[in-house]
Amino acid sequence: MDPRRQFHADLEALQQDLLKMGTLVEESIFHSVRALTEQDQALAEQVLAGDDQIDRMEIDIETRSLQLIALQQPMAGDLRTLGTTLKAVTDLERMADHSVDIAKVVLRMSRQPWVKPLIDIPRMADLVEMMVRDGLTAFIRKDATLAKTLAVRDDVVDGLYAHIFRELLSLMISTPTAVEQAMQLMMVAQNLERIGDHATNIGEWVIYMVDGVRMDLNV
Repeated sequence: MDPRRQFHADLEALQQDLLKMGTLVEESIFHSVRALTEQDQALAEQVLAGDDQIDRMEIDIETRSLQLIALQQPMAGDLRTLGTTLKAVTDLERMADHSVDIAKVVLRMSRQPWVKPLIDIPRMADLVEMMVRDGLTAFIRKDATLAKTLAVRDDVVDGLYAHIFRELLSLMISTPTAVEQAMQLMMVAQNLERIGDHATNIGEWVIYMVDGVRMDLNV
């Protein structure tokens, strides 16, 4: 295979591996929130155990991306694609870390029944999971239009986070015995909000990859 064909084959393999890593991150988010709502310690432990594989994938994708840049010296669009891959893999790894933090809340609180049904946190999780999925889809399809929609959804996530924060603060004031639980749930909501920010970051890099323009979607 000639060098250019080999380069594009390697680039395609990188993109597919980034997609696989993204799928693992989506599953980690889903399982961490399910473990929370069902107070399932075993599922929370599974999230923690799965983080090692995500970390290994991050290192592998980063290493291969840097090797391609160093050895092939890609130009213009290909260089932006590799740069976006390096940025996206970092955002995905951080999302997984936030998912692990949610699982740790489960392990701390699983023996205490929730003082009220969890409604808005699962809604928030559904939104950020879809944002992650669409950010990766936009990356694979080089779809800047889809990437730009992440900004609107991030605003919805931020609004839900503010609502959850106010609701939990009111609970802490009215029910002092629920303070610790409310604080832990605030941490969960904060981690989900940050996952949404990282998904939006991927959207920004997709726009750069496609159009060569840096756009701040987290405003």
